Amino acid sequence: MKISRSAFPEGFLFGVATSSYQIEGHSFGGAGRTHWDDFAQTPGNVARAENGDFGCDHFNRLESDLDLIKDLGVDVYRFSTSWARVLPEGRGQVNHQGLDFYERLVDGLLERGIKPAATLYHWELPSPLADLGGWRNRDIASWFGDFTDVLMDRIGDRVWSVAPINEPWCVGWLSHFMGHHAPGLRDVRATARAMHHVLLAHGTAIQVMRSKGMENLGAVCNFEWATPVDNRPENVEAAARYDAIYNRFFMEGIFKGSYPDRVLAGLEPHLPQSWQDDFSTISTPVDWCGLNYYTRKVVADAPNEQWPHYSEHVGELPQTSMGWEIYPEGLSEFIKRAAAEYTGDLPLYVTENGMSAPDVIDGGVVNDPHRTAYLDQHLAQVKDVIDAGVPLKGYYIWSLMDNYEWALGYEKRFGLVHVDFDTFERTPKESFKGLAEALRR
Repeated sequence: MKISRSAFPEGFLFGVATSSYQIEGHSFGGAGRTHWDDFAQTPGNVARAENGDFGCDHFNRLESDLDLIKDLGVDVYRFSTSWARVLPEGRGQVNHQGLDFYERLVDGLLERGIKPAATLYHWELPSPLADLGGWRNRDIASWFGDFTDVLMDRIGDRVWSVAPINEPWCVGWLSHFMGHHAPGLRDVRATARAMHHVLLAHGTAIQVMRSKGMENLGAVCNFEWATPVDNRPENVEAAARYDAIYNRFFMEGIFKGSYPDRVLAGLEPHLPQSWQDDFSTISTPVDWCGLNYYTRKVVADAPNEQWPHYSEHVGELPQTSMGWEIYPEGLSEFIKRAAAEYTGDLPLYVTENGMSAPDVIDGGVVNDPHRTAYLDQHLAQVKDVIDAGVPLKGYYIWSLMDNYEWALGYEKRFGLVHVDFDTFERTPKESFKGLAEALRR
């Protein structure tokens, strides 16, 4: 890699990220059923009908995986916890195997000198709660608060940071409006309620953790740069509408206690009664903000379609195997926007950034210069915003290892470590080795 640790300020944190359902293996350890198990069993939802039953077998290979993180030389490991592993029914009876697992994970990180950065929810809702309406049901905020209470009673004294919910846009819009993720709905009313309730659950969890005296609590949102297909006013406005839904709705809810007018134009008739009264909880102060960033989208007006009246188009930039354009400049633009418009002096972290590629083992080696180049390009943007005085304090790579990529199954490989999904053998890629060397420099 071109960039070394010494190019960044002292104390700047490098990390690597994963999520529970994608790597742990959900068919053992007492975990309960989730709406992702249901979604994956519905024909046509997931490539090759693959599911998270085994993931990367991380549940059974915890110690060796923690050793991989130590060998990489990062400062922070951002992991998520499974609600259904801790509370198999979503409420009530606790699965002590699940709590024991997360305690071993946290203690193992601390023993290796790595900061545990927990995310409480990364999309695997317990099925019994989905049966009650899931994110459409306002009660989910209190259910999530109870889950937070149970989990933090066990590990809250040792985690370095906590964010309640990963990428609320995916929980709300992608899953309820577009139907691409569980529960697979395409319903504007369900979308409005899910987007609001996910923020209410976020604020509720922050309040629960504050009541326990916990600090270093944050919010993690995902971002896609929206570029109009051309400069015609209607296309510029369509890109602004995409930007409002994807990039501004959740940030404004958390940091401003309001929602953008461009989003309310479509969602307000479907929001729950007295939704404005929830902002006192939604905007409970946090200590930092995390940004997940991968790509940009080219957007055009679609006047003959229902709201939000836009369509996505293929751009001219190089793409990853996800079909996502590589646009490093978008990362620096979002970091600067977050500080200028929402977070002020709060610490910022890039909590996910990385690329997928069809990586293969050849002679025991996985050559992935494309990933090394991607990381170099984005880290150059990170360095620029730091040099400009923006309070960016860390950068975490997605992902530690190849894993279950949701509706795309096991085909898309984001990892620094290659996983053979038949044997679960781990092979560090050349990008892993290059990053480890750069962090030692």
